[in-house]
Amino acid sequence: MADMAAKPYVNPNAGSHALAPHDVVGATFYIACNMMLAFTLFFFVQVGQVPKQWKTSVSVAGLVTGVAWYNYTFMKDQWVFEQNSPTTFRYTDWLITVPLQICEFYFILKSSGSPVPSSLGTKMFMMSILMVFSGWLAEIDIASKLTGFVVGMLCWLYIVYETFSGEAAAYAAKLTSDASKSAYSTLRLIVSVGWTIYPIGFAVAYIIPGLGFSPENPPGSQNGVPQAALNIIYNIADLVNKGAFGLCVWSAAVQDKEGALLG
Repeated sequence: MADMAAKPYVNPNAGSHALAPHDVVGATFYIACNMMLAFTLFFFVQVGQVPKQWKTSVSVAGLVTGVAWYNYTFMKDQWVFEQNSPTTFRYTDWLITVPLQICEFYFILKSSGSPVPSSLGTKMFMMSILMVFSGWLAEIDIASKLTGFVVGMLCWLYIVYETFSGEAAAYAAKLTSDASKSAYSTLRLIVSVGWTIYPIGFAVAYIIPGLGFSPENPPGSQNGVPQAALNIIYNIADLVNKGAFGLCVWSAAVQDKEGALLG
């Protein structure tokens, strides 16, 4: 019982179908899974209520949380049953949802009627895939942890630069709709600030000496403090970033609709 108190994330029923009362990590998986489903239903219901130019963006928001919900149904089971990080499922999710989120920038710029080149969306799309893929290779030890971290960071910094000072920012400066300007600014803030949670979690677990995994406490070991902390961080980050991303787009669409009615 004392060991249980010291490690509240431990599931003494690992291998069963029960979520143990002390399995805090497992609870965050279930919460994220349920919230992703709720977001998905909400966004798809709202597609029919928003202006035509926003339907694609709101639909993509629903796809992002829908894909995340599907993958979280597997991730939560792997943690609860085996007490192991669902690395493959998590990166399968990110390789689909992160590029879709990046596409939202392109859709918002296009919604204003500006002749935004498809090459801009393609560049940002591919950079987001490389960002996630490099992290995956590092987590499964095909690439070194430091190499994967550096490559992923460079890709992320490119996306941040593009949205603040690059070609995307130049087109954003020409937006005439207050709703589009607000959505673009908020999405840019989420990518530049909200997404820092992921590299921080990775660095704490794998890069910073003394804080993360070790030979005595490898990623696949049961009851590992870094493994538990990393999964809690990732789950909360996914829930906030994916949900906030979609709500930001939906809010802008509603603002645009209300502005048109008042006009």
